[in-house]
Amino acid sequence: MLFKWRAQKRRNEAIVDALYAAVTDWARQPKLYEDGGVPDTVMGRFEALAIAMYLFLRRCRDDARLAPLAQDVVDRFVTDMDHSLREIGIGYQAVPKRMRKLAGQFYERVSAYDAAMEAGEGARTALGDALAGRALGDDTPENVRLRLAGDMLAEAERLSSVPSDHILSGRLKEDVAR
Repeated sequence: MLFKWRAQKRRNEAIVDALYAAVTDWARQPKLYEDGGVPDTVMGRFEALAIAMYLFLRRCRDDARLAPLAQDVVDRFVTDMDHSLREIGIGYQAVPKRMRKLAGQFYERVSAYDAAMEAGEGARTALGDALAGRALGDDTPENVRLRLAGDMLAEAERLSSVPSDHILSGRLKEDVAR
């Protein structure tokens, strides 16, 4: 019985790791930094990862079967942020305070991006506006904001076509013709 439990736990960890790796791969795309206007800084990378996590959570939120898995991926994200803060030299006692601040920023972004994504035909413009002052600077040109908003909408559309069973098995891509 114990061996079955351990094997299942390792399988679940592998699925969460695979999903988190797919999310971080999207956040590490050079085009987000070169063409999308996200600054290539520690906070810029946090912003890109926050966008990728938001898109993943948006995909998972309407399927009750995905809720526990989505929570596990969020937990993995939080653990990764904690480790990253420690690696860049944030003091041991300051990490919890910084984590609370990052969590607040993340959920504020989720709220802003969600409202923009629900804007119907004006979603791209609303999302571009929501990105200003968050992932992008307030002075970022509109065409750059709209480019990143378009990338986000395209990724949200792509994720919506990924079957839930694929996500449950740790895949964020559709099957390719074999």
